[in-house]
Amino acid sequence: MGQMAQKISQTDQTELLKILNTAFAEEWLAYYQYWLGAKVATGPLRPDISAEFMEHAKEELEHAELLANRIITLGGTPVLSPQDWADVALCKYAAPSRPYIVNLLEQNLTAERCAIARYQKICELTSGTDLITYSLALKILQDEVEHEEELEAYHNDIVSTFAHHAQLEG
Repeated sequence: MGQMAQKISQTDQTELLKILNTAFAEEWLAYYQYWLGAKVATGPLRPDISAEFMEHAKEELEHAELLANRIITLGGTPVLSPQDWADVALCKYAAPSRPYIVNLLEQNLTAERCAIARYQKICELTSGTDLITYSLALKILQDEVEHEEELEAYHNDIVSTFAHHAQLEG
């Protein structure tokens, strides 16, 4: 626990630890959603998109580690049980029950957009009051925006390709 870290943070610690734990739980769920989606994906561009999912999974796990460290530094305790992640998270885990790549991309786009909103809120909460947490949230926010852009590009490419083929055949 960092006494100075807690002292220099002028943000409501209870509120900050709660939102950081929410983000922490969501990162673990996002990690698993990407990791499992990469394993079960079917459809066009599967090897490329599965590789992208694995890269995103790695980054989500890194985010969870950064958040856990910050929570501990601020005197809190990260959510200790995986069974509690779904209860704490506001961005929900979407099981890949329909593993067609377009479905997985849509599920992950929803999750990324939720994550972007979460980190935007953390940035707003800590801007000017806790620069370390702000910097951490901003870094993760940048990663999540990049994830959304990459997923959206794959999704749009697949959808437009199929629309183009349908138009040629029709």
